[in-house]
Amino acid sequence: MVRRAARPETPARLRLLVTVTILVAAALLVSACLVMARVQQQVRIIGDEAAPQAATAADLYFALSDMDAQVARLVLTASRDEFAGSQIDALGAYQQRGRQVDTDLQLSLTTAAGESERAIVLDLMHDLGVYRERVWQALTAGPTAGGYYTQATNVLHLDLLPAATRLREASESRLDQAYAAKSATQTAGVILAVLLGGALLILLIALQVWLARRFRRIMNPALIAATLLTVVLLVPLVTVLIVQGRMLGQARDERLVPFLDLSLARAVSYDAAADTSRYLISDGLDYYRQDFDRKADALEADGTGLPSVAGGPDVGPYYTEQVVERWQTYRAGHTRIVQLADAGKTTEAISALTGIRRGDAAFDFSYYDAAVADIAASRKDDFDRSLRDAEILLTGWAYIPAAALGLVILLVPVAVRKRFAEYR
Repeated sequence: MVRRAARPETPARLRLLVTVTILVAAALLVSACLVMARVQQQVRIIGDEAAPQAATAADLYFALSDMDAQVARLVLTASRDEFAGSQIDALGAYQQRGRQVDTDLQLSLTTAAGESERAIVLDLMHDLGVYRERVWQALTAGPTAGGYYTQATNVLHLDLLPAATRLREASESRLDQAYAAKSATQTAGVILAVLLGGALLILLIALQVWLARRFRRIMNPALIAATLLTVVLLVPLVTVLIVQGRMLGQARDERLVPFLDLSLARAVSYDAAADTSRYLISDGLDYYRQDFDRKADALEADGTGLPSVAGGPDVGPYYTEQVVERWQTYRAGHTRIVQLADAGKTTEAISALTGIRRGDAAFDFSYYDAAVADIAASRKDDFDRSLRDAEILLTGWAYIPAAALGLVILLVPVAVRKRFAEYR
């Protein structure tokens, strides 16, 4: 008698089981919707903010390097009528890079994450004004242009490029943080889906078995539908979280990071090319020859230079070797120009540096840079494509769990409605 009194009644036990099942389904609904909405938002942050900011910072460094290289060409060919064509080309390139720098700085200022980044951009703007003043002095000073240009290039290398490097590092750090935040969210989402989804399936199956034993009802269509609906939701939900994570991780490692590395390599190569002009402007100052060799050696290094950053699964080894070979061809041209300058053949050295025929340094450098630019553009396009694919994959997933689990929550009471009616 005591044992019978202590045993919970069937309606109470059924009510408890149904309530727990609905609560777990509701918890899964809320967590799945929040996680998927958060992942979508974080993907948009990567695509609309973090990645473009990193690309802008890389582009700024490159544009600054090329701008100074064009100034060196202008100073070198000033007052030489035979190089009027080169002067016009250099002036056009300088103006283009100047506009590029201004645009990058405005974008960086608009998207600066905090006061530290904003301060870096403001310092860059101030130093850029000083640099342009020195450039104007160099271009109008006549015979003393070399001295003013030295001051300008010192501002570039001592102030502008280090600040651009800090901005680049800050933007890449933000990119890493954005990826880390998304990775944490998707990991939490997978764990919650497995735990809550597994608990919901266990409860649904347990409720089905309990009803079958207690009420001799082997099949309960509503519970079977709720169980199948839960499985149909959980499998693609977890799959989408894992696949988009792998997709964007691969896009970053194999496309975006190599693109940023190639942008840096292009900037270094432009700065190295400017060292050839600086060597001629300075009447053979050995520092510029050594500086060129240091940068060229870094570009040719197997671990970190062009052979590494230009390669990849989407770039054949032949094309990668062509990039390195084209750079080495330009380097050989640099050596020839230095030898001409050392022999006192300044006009011939300038002609070899600025000429546009095959074998001239300007042609060889453009030939090399075109290959690097093609690979860099391909990497950036591939990253953008992967980003769009991830966004498409996530489309609708902030609402799909609500629809599926809302239906599950409705089906559970429907499944036991007749059983409760038996006790009225």
